[in-house]
Amino acid sequence: MTKTAIILTSESSLGLAQTIKKDLPNARIYTKAEIEGTVQITSINECVEELFTKVGSLVFIGAMGICVRSIAPYIVDKYTDPAVVNIDSTGKYVVSVLSGHVGGANDLSKQIANIIGGEAVITTQSDNTNLWALDTIGQKYGWETVTNTANLNYPLTSFVNKKPTALLLDINDEGTTYLERTAPDHIDVYYKYEDIKLHKYELLIAVTPYLYPDAGIQIIYYHPKVLHLGVGCRKDCDPKGITDYLAAEIKGLNIAMSSIKDISSIDLKKDEALLNDIQAYLKNIPVNIYSADELKDIEVPNPSQKVKEVTTVSSVSEATAIKSANGGLLILEKQKAVLSPSNDFTFAIAMDREAIRQGHIEIVGAGPGDPDLISVKGRYFLEAADLILYAGSLVPVELTYCAKQGAVVRSSASMDLEEQFSIMKEFYDKGKLVVRLHTGDPCIYGAIQEQMAFFDEYKMSYHITPGISSFLAAAAALESQFTIPEKVQTIILTRGEGRTPMPEKEKLHLLAQSQSTMCIFLSATIVDQVQEELLVHYPPATPVAACYKLTWKDERIYRGELKDLAKIIKENNLTLTTMIVVGDAIGNREGLSKLYSNQFKHLFRK
Repeated sequence: MTKTAIILTSESSLGLAQTIKKDLPNARIYTKAEIEGTVQITSINECVEELFTKVGSLVFIGAMGICVRSIAPYIVDKYTDPAVVNIDSTGKYVVSVLSGHVGGANDLSKQIANIIGGEAVITTQSDNTNLWALDTIGQKYGWETVTNTANLNYPLTSFVNKKPTALLLDINDEGTTYLERTAPDHIDVYYKYEDIKLHKYELLIAVTPYLYPDAGIQIIYYHPKVLHLGVGCRKDCDPKGITDYLAAEIKGLNIAMSSIKDISSIDLKKDEALLNDIQAYLKNIPVNIYSADELKDIEVPNPSQKVKEVTTVSSVSEATAIKSANGGLLILEKQKAVLSPSNDFTFAIAMDREAIRQGHIEIVGAGPGDPDLISVKGRYFLEAADLILYAGSLVPVELTYCAKQGAVVRSSASMDLEEQFSIMKEFYDKGKLVVRLHTGDPCIYGAIQEQMAFFDEYKMSYHITPGISSFLAAAAALESQFTIPEKVQTIILTRGEGRTPMPEKEKLHLLAQSQSTMCIFLSATIVDQVQEELLVHYPPATPVAACYKLTWKDERIYRGELKDLAKIIKENNLTLTTMIVVGDAIGNREGLSKLYSNQFKHLFRK
């Protein structure tokens, strides 16, 4: 199926259409003229009639009136209509005409405007007032959207008119983090339903796996896939009536069936018809099957000796639900049902560990030093954190200036590992967000392994946001590509042997055999040894660079040859925060990549 149909009302716009098609490879151009590479049509109206329900988007180039009159007879509903965009014949204005949010016409208009250097014209109120697109945000984050009103447009209208709105976030995921960070002024954020004073609001937006009373106001539910259903049953269980019973029971417990991500059971039950029936009822969500060995160490609140006699483990429904939830919270303990002598079964539900709204530690890569070189995601975490614990000897304090009012900001420079963990756990246990800020990328000489061992031991929630490493900053500062076609295709990140011994097989003189581009961390104080080992295999005239405090305000870079490396380091008093780079790639301008050669064909360039 053609994803995008570009319909020309005049041949003069062919060049514009061809420019757009280069960046939209699934597009086809439709025109009345007989032109190679286009689809010839007899009339625009007939073309639209044929394509309206078969393509994802229609892009008209020409007068707006022609566009509107040709699509008018076929418009049905924003949830089924294709995106429609109209571009004037000069390419100055790119107008989102139909299905701006759900169909994607707004985003397509912006994309095309960028391609041709035009101006995107978006008339949707929520876009122009920087409000959320509530009709599509669920799709973006994988949430199912449900409302208690007859039509979603009613609560959407209340929202864009900035009526008092409560936002309930009783789980945690990427989408809820975005909503917290970008909440408009007319919204109050809550994390527990009981805390909401419903009489104050006209609308409740709830990102939750639960169902709550209507309480007389409009509700938009977004149900995220964060629940895991564990199922056990007798051998050859008759599945008749079980799915209806299961749905009624779960709904009666105010749990949204649409939030169930998968079904789980033990391998002894993998061929039971019951699992197939439940899977089909829940729109073919995945089924996870575990062996007894995988379940034996999972602690459950309701172990069964009878189950153990049959399966060798004391639980199936609870244990498999917890297993699929990655050790998450059991929100529904084992429920046992006997609908007839031949179809007794058990079920339990666990919430995904990462979705539980609790304390959290985000290990963030600060980048090489310049506060603007932290990732956008990393900056968001800094702005939201209740505690920022930063590596003060390596990370500029300016990176913490974006902390919110009331946040605690501490340097870890004088702390040992136990002290660092103690203060992080103090905030974590209060349900707070902790950011552990490391220089560069935390996974490269970041000393995070021992911290994560603590987090694992105490079953704490944590995640890593990567950062720009100083070796990348070195390449940028040296205006060098560290890989040279057909000459150097390997970059080695390593260090010299100081107080911490190097593995025998990773000694510098052994790594130097490849004469790759080598970026040497933490080694300025032992530069004599570094130079001696490198000279075993690198020629004395090999280019080197000593990069001090890359991207900091007092950055200094010294270039030379390998035979003079120690002299360069010592004469300029370079010690900490110095990156040593060695290799022919420094400053190299020879060698051509085949990627952009006109002789090199690939998927995007025939």
